[in-house]
Amino acid sequence: MTDRRLMMLGLLATVLVLLTGWLWLRPASGDPFAGCRRSVVAGGAGSLGGSFTLTDETGARVTEAQVFDRPSIFYMGYTYCPDVCPMDAARNAAAVDILAEQGMSVKPVFLSVDPARDTPERLREFTDAMHPEMLGITGSPEEVTAVSQAWRGYFRLNDAEDKENYLVDHTTQSFLVLPGHGTVEFFTRDTSPEQMAEQIACFVDAA
Repeated sequence: MTDRRLMMLGLLATVLVLLTGWLWLRPASGDPFAGCRRSVVAGGAGSLGGSFTLTDETGARVTEAQVFDRPSIFYMGYTYCPDVCPMDAARNAAAVDILAEQGMSVKPVFLSVDPARDTPERLREFTDAMHPEMLGITGSPEEVTAVSQAWRGYFRLNDAEDKENYLVDHTTQSFLVLPGHGTVEFFTRDTSPEQMAEQIACFVDAA
């Protein structure tokens, strides 16, 4: 075998090794967030969410573009929730503070699925107690239902005949929404503030 042929075979082998390594390391399907994802959503996380017009805690009508104007942690619950919602909202607020220490501005957003009791004033009291950056939003029952369904969530009023003390079953995931990308990830209740902050930072850096 001639030296020239050996050189050509060596060059070809090097190219194949480099190509294989590039194919193995590149994000799956060209997804810039592939290295950040921990959850799996049928149809992809981008299939979650949609456009809306709702009412914020000041009484103003706002669109999804106004609400999610920066990276946001989106949660659906209600202010009269006895335990789950305050704990989840506080966890989300803690993650926002961790990210702020890293120089990242992330907005916690709280959607009330209980518009009958959660007036803008009531929402503002709740969100202000949780975090100064937290935004409360709600809407008519039809509007809130449409938003919940867009994020594949659910809610159901229990003992609704008791107009003051009923409970609401609801989705407890928190969603990461990025401007220009939509919903990119969700977090379950067992995610700690530190884990959430670390993962969100990965998405923000990759965006």
